[in-house]
Amino acid sequence: MSNTPQFVDEAIVPVGGDDPSNPEQRRISDVFRENSFSLNNLEEYVTETTYEKIKGVILKQQQMEISTAEHIAEGLIKWALTKGVTHYTHWFQPLTGATAEKHDAFFKPSFDLEVNLEVRAIESLSASQLVRQETDGSSFPSGGLRETHAARSYTIWDPSSPAFILETRNGKTLYIPAVFISYTGEALDYKLPLLKANHALNVAATAVCQYFDKNVQHVFSTLGWEQEYFLVDEAFVNRRPDLLLTGRTLFGGKSARGQQMDDHYFGSIPARVQDFMKEFEVEALKLGIPIVTRHNEVAPSQYECAPMYEETNVSVDHNNLIMHLMREIAIKHKFRVLFEEKPFAGLNGNGKHNNWSMATSNRINLCDPGEDPGSNLLFLTFFINTLKAIHDNADILRASVASEGNDHRLGANEAPPAIISVYIGSFLEQVLAEFKNSGLAPTHKTEIETINLGLSKIAAIKKDQTDRNRTSPFPFTDNRFEFRAVGGAMNCAAPMTALNTMVADQLQAFKQEVESQTADNKNIEAKIITVLQRYMDDVEKIVFDGDGYSEEWEKEARNRGLSNNKTTPVALKAMLSEKSIKLFDRQQVFSEQELRSRYEVFIHNYINKVRIDTDLLQEISNTFVIPAASEHICKISESYRSLKEMGIEDQAKGLVMNVKEIAGLLEELRDCLSRLKKAKGEADGIGDIGRCAEAYADNVKPLLGEVRLAVDALESVVDHKLWQLPKYRELLFIR
Repeated sequence: MSNTPQFVDEAIVPVGGDDPSNPEQRRISDVFRENSFSLNNLEEYVTETTYEKIKGVILKQQQMEISTAEHIAEGLIKWALTKGVTHYTHWFQPLTGATAEKHDAFFKPSFDLEVNLEVRAIESLSASQLVRQETDGSSFPSGGLRETHAARSYTIWDPSSPAFILETRNGKTLYIPAVFISYTGEALDYKLPLLKANHALNVAATAVCQYFDKNVQHVFSTLGWEQEYFLVDEAFVNRRPDLLLTGRTLFGGKSARGQQMDDHYFGSIPARVQDFMKEFEVEALKLGIPIVTRHNEVAPSQYECAPMYEETNVSVDHNNLIMHLMREIAIKHKFRVLFEEKPFAGLNGNGKHNNWSMATSNRINLCDPGEDPGSNLLFLTFFINTLKAIHDNADILRASVASEGNDHRLGANEAPPAIISVYIGSFLEQVLAEFKNSGLAPTHKTEIETINLGLSKIAAIKKDQTDRNRTSPFPFTDNRFEFRAVGGAMNCAAPMTALNTMVADQLQAFKQEVESQTADNKNIEAKIITVLQRYMDDVEKIVFDGDGYSEEWEKEARNRGLSNNKTTPVALKAMLSEKSIKLFDRQQVFSEQELRSRYEVFIHNYINKVRIDTDLLQEISNTFVIPAASEHICKISESYRSLKEMGIEDQAKGLVMNVKEIAGLLEELRDCLSRLKKAKGEADGIGDIGRCAEAYADNVKPLLGEVRLAVDALESVVDHKLWQLPKYRELLFIR
C-alpha cells in the first residue's frame, strides 16, 4: 500500500442492500465524499478564481483573504441547503480528549420596519461566521491559560480540512473544522499545534528536498491509522458501572476461554457485527473517510478498521470523526464500542497504530527505499534524519502517548514497551552499515527473494525486505514508519505533533550542517553524505531488532542511554525539559507557557482518572461485591443449619470450608479498601501536582490491583445467581 493518499473509486458499496438488481445499490465513486465539502464539491459552488485561491491557501500556505472567505461561505451554504442542512457548528478538539461543537441555525429573522415589523426568514452564512466563533475558554481544560474572570476564547476555521454534514434523527448539521485558541492566541486544542508542526515540517523538508529536486514546492506528512476497538452488548454494559463510567473493567475474573485458542484474529466476523461495520463504513465513505479494511483482532469481541493514508491533519480529523460515528451507530445496533486502551485484564488492549511518512508535492514518498536503497541518497537522507530525530527526542515522543489508560497497555507483552526504539530489519541495517563505512553503494541491488511452495496451483510470491517485529514501538515497514505505542482512545494529533516537530527540527539542523561545510572541493552530494555519516553512531543506538519484551533489552537500553519511562507522571516530565522547551519554541509549535499549561492539563487528567477508578471500585465493592458475598455466606449458613438439624452435619464440612474461604476473602477485601482509602487521602494531601500524580501511580494504583484480585477471587466462588455484575464470559462471548 502506498503511503500517499489513494482512493478506490470503482468498487461497489451496497448502500441499498446486497441485491445487485436493487437500483439503490451504488458505487463508492457515487457515495464517496457526498457529505464532504471537499475541493471537488467546492469547485461546483465557487468561481474559478476563488477555487484557485483556496487551493493556494491549502496547498501553498498562502494567506486567506476575507473576500475569498466570503465566496467560500456563499458556496458552502448553497451546498448545505441543497442537502437539507439547517444548522452549522465549528467543530474543534479541546484537551478533553473529545470533540466539541455548538450548533447555530442558518435561519436569521429579518425585520422590515416599513411594513409593520414583518419578520422574514433568511438563511445565511457570512464570512465572519464561517471564519470565527467565540466560546468560553474557562469551561475547557486550559492549564491556567483561561480563568472564569478571563474566559474569552475563539474557534477559527481550518480551511485545509473539509467541512462535512452529519445527520441525526433530529436533522442535519454542517460541521466546520476549527482551531481553538485563547483570547491572547495560545493553543487550547490539539489541532493548532499539529498545523504548526506540519508547517514546520513542510518548510524544513522542502528545503532539504530541493537539494535533489528544485521542482518540489512543498512536503506533507501522511498518516494511516489502524483503529482497534471492542464491541459489547449494551445490555451487559448497562449493568457494569465501571464500563459505563470509565470505558473499561475495574474487576473481572479471567474467563475459562479468552484468547488462548488464537481463533479470533482474522476469524469470521459475526453477522450482527458485520451489520454494524457496514453501516458505519458507508457513512464514513459519504464523509470522505477512505475506510478500506475491517477484521477481527486478537481478543474476543475485538475488531479493527483502517483507511487509506491521507494528509496528516485531515487523517486526524477523520479518526476523531469515525470514532464519533462508531459510538453513535453502535447504539443503533444495541452495542457499546470501547476504545479504551485496556478494557479487559488478561486480554489484548486497544492500540491505534499510526503509519507515518512524508510525501512531496509531486507525490514522491520520501520513505520509500526504492529498488536500490544503498544508492538512494534521497531516501537515506530522510530515513537517517528521522532515526536521528527519534534518538535525540525519544523521551518527548514517549510523552506524547502517555496516559493513564496507555500505562495499562505499554509493556504488557501485547504492545510495545515504554522504551522507544526503531526496528528497520536486517536488510536496511546492512545498508546503513555499508553507508556508514563506505558511503553510497551504487552497485548494491536489492535481490527480492521469492517463496515457492512447489505447487503449480499456488503462485510464487515475493518476500518483503523486512520481517515484522511486534515488540517494537516504532518499526519501519516497507515505505513508512509505524508508531505502535499510540493508545486506542487517543487523539492522533498529539504524537503526530511531536513527531513532525522533531523531524522538522532535525532536518533544519541537518541543512545547517551541510551548509556550514567550507570544503570547496566537495559537491553537495559529498557534503550530505559526510553529515549523514556523522549521525550513524546515534542512529545505531536507537535501532533494535530483538525482543522488546525481554529483561535483557531493558538492561541493554539502559547501557545505550535510552529512557524507560514506564508511568505517565514520569513520562510527562519530558514535556518540561529544557530540550523540549527549546525544541518546540524553535519550531514555533508551543511556547514555554503553552507547554507548561498542557503538562498541567495532562497530569491533572491522569490524577482524575485514577481518582475516578478508586472511588468507583470502592463503591462497587461496598454496594455489589460485599453484599453478594455476605448473602452467599448467609445461604450457606442456612444450608449448614438444615443439614445439622437432619443429623448429617459431617457431610457439611465442605460448606464450612466455603464460608471460611469467602469470609477470609471479604476480610482481605475490606483491608485492601481501607489501605486504598488511606493512600488516596495521602496522595490528595500533596500540593505539588507532579508529586501527587507520582503518589497515585506508585501508591494508589497498586492497591487498586490488590482490590481487584480480592474481588475477582470472590467472583469465582460466590453463587452466580447472587452476582449481579456480568462476567467476562457474558461481556465477551455473547454477540
